[in-house]
Amino acid sequence: MIEEKFLEILKKELVVALGCTEPIAIALAAATARKYLSSQEIASIKVFASRNIIKNAMSVNIPGTESCGINLAAALGAEVNYEFSKLEVLNRITKENIIKAKEMVKANMVSVSIADTSKKLYIEVIINSGSSSSKVIIEDDHTNITTIEVDGKSYLGDMLRTAKLTDDENTDTLCIKEIWDFVQSVDIEKLAIIKQSITLNKAIALEGINSCYGLSVGKTIMDSIKKGILQEDILSYSMALTAAASDARMAGCSLSVMSNSGSGNQGIAATLPVVAAWEKLGLEEEKLIRAVALSHYITIYIKSKFGRLSALCGITIATTGASCGIVYLYGGNLQAITYSIQNMLGNVTGMLCDGAKAGCALKVSTCTNAAVQSAMLALNNINIKATDGIIEEDVEKTINNVCRLANEGTQTADDIILDIMINK
Repeated sequence: MIEEKFLEILKKELVVALGCTEPIAIALAAATARKYLSSQEIASIKVFASRNIIKNAMSVNIPGTESCGINLAAALGAEVNYEFSKLEVLNRITKENIIKAKEMVKANMVSVSIADTSKKLYIEVIINSGSSSSKVIIEDDHTNITTIEVDGKSYLGDMLRTAKLTDDENTDTLCIKEIWDFVQSVDIEKLAIIKQSITLNKAIALEGINSCYGLSVGKTIMDSIKKGILQEDILSYSMALTAAASDARMAGCSLSVMSNSGSGNQGIAATLPVVAAWEKLGLEEEKLIRAVALSHYITIYIKSKFGRLSALCGITIATTGASCGIVYLYGGNLQAITYSIQNMLGNVTGMLCDGAKAGCALKVSTCTNAAVQSAMLALNNINIKATDGIIEEDVEKTINNVCRLANEGTQTADDIILDIMINK
């Protein structure tokens, strides 16, 4: 039963995604609404979204379009030939789709408003034709469609419902030790999705290194290594590889990634620092797969308490997982894993999330640097002590403190960030 639970968690929380998950979730809602609209002529599209969704969907490029915008995401979703492909819903957009969507935006056919909700993840899309109206709502999870209505009649089918993790059966019953034990004992053949995460996320990293995307953070670090300005070591290489993937993804690269807990950047950050360390160490593949699995599971576990969207940056959590994966590659024990978590959460906690955009690659680079440093300290039996700040003797209590901060202490920060973004 424990193994079944663990594998089900991976299946739910590691999802292949094309583009930033917030605008893509908006596109998914619009695509679903268009599918169920009795008349295919669109008169208007209305988007109501929570503050955190708006914050993360405003400024990030949409794959294949070289453009951004919540209104464009909704228009594209309404234009695509719908298939229930979840977070890859725009994987078959055409130039014609893009042209039509941009024409809809230009004609002011798409409106965007802040939803009246306390939920951090909420998307409501209403598409009107001359004679009919359809409404789709996504809540709590980027693919969790909770409402499909056409002219007041519900069309929500069981096939569209996202399986919920229950408190007594899944992530709420986990702990760091349980994760540690499982990762070391599970049959490696059952971790195919971990191998897929490595393949997908490494591919977009190489694309980011070989081409200019966004701020070119990863490419610049790699070029600096080649010029001898930076050392060709695990620290610099892990920063380059991980940031390059974020550069490409935030700029709208048309390559899919393996997301973690609803975020592609989290999937990238949980995977690539570990891959970089493994490549430098020259270890066997099984060691890599188990190390990346450890990273993903710790990320999922902490994020289940931290929340999918927050005023605090989720990359801090994903790179906490990565730091543990690096410790594992170096032969660290469970105590070293807990030390690494303490070091990360006592260091980068507090980094603000001011929306998805090109600058995320810099935050990815910074947190990757911290992940390597934390791992090295942990491997030398050094950790931040319980006398310091939010750190507790028990790592589980430290995790709870950080997640309390993310959930209870940041609402005002979220409001201020969005107000600045909208009114600048």
